[in-house]
Amino acid sequence: MSKLVTVGIDLAKSVFQIHGVDESGRVLVRRQLRRSQLLAFFEKQPRCLIGMEACGGAHDWGRRLQGLGHDVRLMPPSYVKPYVKRGKTDAADAAAICEAVTRPSMRFVAVKSEACSSVLVLHRTRDLLVRQRTQIGNAIRAHMTEFGVIAAKGAQNVDRLRTQLHQLPEAARLPVNLLFEQLVDTDTRIERLTDEIEATHAQSETSQRLATIPGVGKLSATIIAATTPDVGNFDCARDYAAWLGLTPKPHSTGGKQRIGRISKMGNRYIRRLLYLGAMSQIMVRSRCGPRQDWLSDLLARKKTKVAAIALAHRMARTIFAVLRDGSRYQPQATTA
Repeated sequence: MSKLVTVGIDLAKSVFQIHGVDESGRVLVRRQLRRSQLLAFFEKQPRCLIGMEACGGAHDWGRRLQGLGHDVRLMPPSYVKPYVKRGKTDAADAAAICEAVTRPSMRFVAVKSEACSSVLVLHRTRDLLVRQRTQIGNAIRAHMTEFGVIAAKGAQNVDRLRTQLHQLPEAARLPVNLLFEQLVDTDTRIERLTDEIEATHAQSETSQRLATIPGVGKLSATIIAATTPDVGNFDCARDYAAWLGLTPKPHSTGGKQRIGRISKMGNRYIRRLLYLGAMSQIMVRSRCGPRQDWLSDLLARKKTKVAAIALAHRMARTIFAVLRDGSRYQPQATTA
């Protein structure tokens, strides 16, 4: 009797579609399971290869199924889509996942541990609150501008508007004052999450090594340490930079090679932090004066933002070297 070898699972909130085949590719299982039935089903199955799309809840199910002894592999949904035969159904998606997981050229997403997922929640929540703080500040500026009260650019200048609430009509003071109170509360919550991230950084040896790289702060170090898979999966430093979307996107045809803008693939949050870290290094360089090094030569030839992208790419390569060698960053000697 044939046994189940490969299974594709189309994840959802309550109903899961599974598609299982044997060694020859013959379909053995094609059915729907309720959420409460999924683990019970795989507890009865021999060890098999299970493929899933890397979506919401996939890492949790991956950890649970790995606990049962199965080989679980997650794939980006965009890499699975070409294997869908026709139509958009859960059964077709599960069959496509089952086929895609067996492809030797498929690229997989590492299943994150609970600790790594917790660090991600910290960063995503803080990032959400930072965006909300910006929205509240913009709302306060817009409301007070309607009554001729303005402030200079910068988030630090929004608080100064509170001293001018008396210039607003009485009916408008209450809603604007509530926005100021919400702004203070949001700032407090951001500070609490920042303290928690700093505590995580202090407990992570990998994060502390990454923080020795110029332009990589505690935020960048903790998120990189939590999300970066085994660097042994990358053949070289450029592959790691490409994984972060910091390499040019090629478009070649007819023997003509054209290099465009960066691909912007991968983790947008990490890429943004590296870009901001690169911009901070450029700002420090502008205050301290030019040097005879790679960055100064680049700034003399290219625009600032282009140089920042190039520096972020170089920082990604340095991060790869630090993670690969298990060492700390050793700055090179420069001449003034």
